[in-house]
Amino acid sequence: MWVEEVNKNGGIYVKEYGKKLPVELKRYDDKTDIGTMTNLLEKLILEDKVDFVFPPWGTAWLFAAAPIANKYGYILIGGPGGALKLKELKLPYFFQVLNFSETQAPALAGIFREVGVKSVAVIYRGDLHGVEYGEAMVPHFKKKKIQVKMAKSYPDGIKDLSPLLKEAKAANVDALCAASYPPGGMLLTGQSIELGINFNALFITVTPFSPNLYRDTFGTNVVEGVMGGGAWNAKSSPGAKVFVDKFVKRFGMEPDYWGGLYYWSSLQHFQQAIEKAGTLDQKKIRDIMAKERFETALGPFWYDKNRYFVNHPGEIGQWQKGVFEVIDPGKKRTALPLYPKPQWPKK
Repeated sequence: MWVEEVNKNGGIYVKEYGKKLPVELKRYDDKTDIGTMTNLLEKLILEDKVDFVFPPWGTAWLFAAAPIANKYGYILIGGPGGALKLKELKLPYFFQVLNFSETQAPALAGIFREVGVKSVAVIYRGDLHGVEYGEAMVPHFKKKKIQVKMAKSYPDGIKDLSPLLKEAKAANVDALCAASYPPGGMLLTGQSIELGINFNALFITVTPFSPNLYRDTFGTNVVEGVMGGGAWNAKSSPGAKVFVDKFVKRFGMEPDYWGGLYYWSSLQHFQQAIEKAGTLDQKKIRDIMAKERFETALGPFWYDKNRYFVNHPGEIGQWQKGVFEVIDPGKKRTALPLYPKPQWPKK
């Protein structure tokens, strides 16, 4: 959609060429395989000689792609994914867009403390995303005097989460937190409903933010009160409302309420950096991206000294009457947290 909008306006003006340059989008399918992705990324750079690269999807994929882009001096805007381990790599051409465990875990713990959660169970997918979130949440809960009665991982591709659900239920916890990708998040929710296992709070990292996959699959009344990573909605900024309207008109469905606005705004920031640099030179554009603030759909957009975007529209979202409300403490909150979560509707 960004490419279409840029080209509808004639392209990106680059002073070095004295004209607007249209954007051609070249895409390859990595088959959700990290090795395939890294090979294709090098093909784009070395054989296709593209001017810029966009990121692959997912934390582990991003972790593998970032060093390759940096090796060849290519800017990589880390859209869909993020991990603290990427910070440790200290890659000058990598820019982190999404928020993740570093800011979301303390926000979630603060919300739980605010609403009166006394005990939690944590389950997490056994990969880079799951382990990081699983390990990050526990100490923040303990700091808020919230008892962690259970913390267990599960393997990728699992087909039955009912044993972990039953164990958490038997522990009599107030809240269940799951660090998962959509297959796990959908399975966890579906089996919770089927078994009639309820918790006063349910948080899933990657899944609830999707209105189309999550809310519309289970139903607005069913997901009421479920929390997830994110977050933003059309109330977050005037530009957010414009973005939602554009997205719905173009694709016939709502955007996701974690990354959608971040990705769009990061590309608006990227375009303005190119225009200010007046060149397609990676280093010159990188240097402007690293220090300049530009106005975007979510408001002012800039990166900190580690090239991490910091002006997040929200950390934690919750479904309330069909809207993924931002429930973080502070001025970006769009609704008070709903607690306890309504029980699953009986069939």
